[in-house]
Amino acid sequence: MNYAVIRYILGLVILFEGAFLSLPCMVALIYREARGIPFFAVMLLCFFVGFLLSHKKPQNMQYYAKEGFVAVALSWILLSFFGCLPFVFNGDIPSFTDAMFEMISGFTTTGASILSDVEVLAKCSLFWRSFSHWIGGMGVLVFILAILPMGGGQNLHLMKAESPGPSVGKLVPKVRQTAKILYGIYCFMTLIEIILLMFGGLPLFDSMLLSFGSAGTGGFSILNSGFADYSPYIQYTVTVFMILFGINFNVYYFILIRKFKDAWKFEELKYYLFVIAAAVLCITYNIRDLFPTLESAFRHASFQVGSIITTTGYSSVDFNVWPEFSKVILVMLMFIGACAGSTGGGIKVSRVILMLKTVKKEMYFYIHPRSIRKIKFNQHVVEHEVIRSINIFLITYMMILAFSTLLIALDGFDLITDFTAVAATLNNIGPGLELVGPTSNFGMFSDFSKVVLMFDMLAGRLELFPMLVLISPITWRDTKVFKKIPKYRKNSPGV
Repeated sequence: MNYAVIRYILGLVILFEGAFLSLPCMVALIYREARGIPFFAVMLLCFFVGFLLSHKKPQNMQYYAKEGFVAVALSWILLSFFGCLPFVFNGDIPSFTDAMFEMISGFTTTGASILSDVEVLAKCSLFWRSFSHWIGGMGVLVFILAILPMGGGQNLHLMKAESPGPSVGKLVPKVRQTAKILYGIYCFMTLIEIILLMFGGLPLFDSMLLSFGSAGTGGFSILNSGFADYSPYIQYTVTVFMILFGINFNVYYFILIRKFKDAWKFEELKYYLFVIAAAVLCITYNIRDLFPTLESAFRHASFQVGSIITTTGYSSVDFNVWPEFSKVILVMLMFIGACAGSTGGGIKVSRVILMLKTVKKEMYFYIHPRSIRKIKFNQHVVEHEVIRSINIFLITYMMILAFSTLLIALDGFDLITDFTAVAATLNNIGPGLELVGPTSNFGMFSDFSKVVLMFDMLAGRLELFPMLVLISPITWRDTKVFKKIPKYRKNSPGV
């Protein structure tokens, strides 16, 4: 284990968080809020700690997947730790556990909140909550790779550990250039959404915060009513951008270089759009009697489908009172999630497609035992290693889902509340059903259950294994396995 590299990466992350904290400080200055002073104090603390950890660059910058996974997992925990301190110090969220839950929810773009009244928060606190979505959407380490030359050819380990989806590749030969392209697209789309929301009559501050949430597919609202009080134009605009940010960013890269045919060849994109269209039509028909017009039913169905499948978590209506058919569709969308290589969470559409193709191949094999069939995805043959990794991911995913539900059941809430709370946090969605529905929050859970849900949010955002690698005792053992094998003597029995 190269501890020096991990220390150096953590130092850079904390330094960048200190730089990010300057933004809520500026908001506090603009609105003349005294509650912004803790943000300034924590910013200085981040600069101090980050400098201590990163001022000396390691001589050996070589690291492998193990160090990459540990560095990413620790980075997100430290981001959340330092990010929650201003809430504790300025009194907006006095409980450290609650503040940590809120900040992990922000950085992992989950959007699950423990707050019952967000409108009493200071402007600087509201900004920091929503901006954490934007930071976490693409990933802070991807941002660092885009800004700083880390050196070495192992930077892809960091991107693989932090980027959502079954596989991560380079758009161009250099990882740093790939990171720049991704963040360039990300910033451009965010800016376009801000401008369009301002055209709809929203102030700059509100437009920025709502765009941060939909860009990072987060979901922290700045009003207690969520999106219910916004105009249809605002709701439609956010719906479109939520869906756009749930698309693989490689598609936008091909559009950028004018390879439109290559962009449309992404099989995942077609299934993603088909699932959205089918879900919107089914739910619109099912809830048509709950709204005065068919247009309003279609608008709210589109908003909620876009919000849930992209794991954004915004809500324009209390879908907890919808018919069971519509709620089951939304729960299914929770697990499907967005596209790989997007800012969305969930299992990912690509994994679902490959699972279905694997089942089809197995059924065909039962009928024709001597046949040889290859699974193809995006017009390329899928290697067995990819299928194996997806199967392992799903087994691990189901184990965490089941065990987490069992643990939080100790609080004594109903099964739907517990199950959808874990599903909403593990898939980085935000709201669930019943007591954790869109009009409720996660504040009623015990501190123990909140810790479990915090782990689920981090595991879901980092594709499970970085968090599992972090807590595994094997990771921290430098002793080789062969050293534990006893040496047999010549006179040993049985030799």
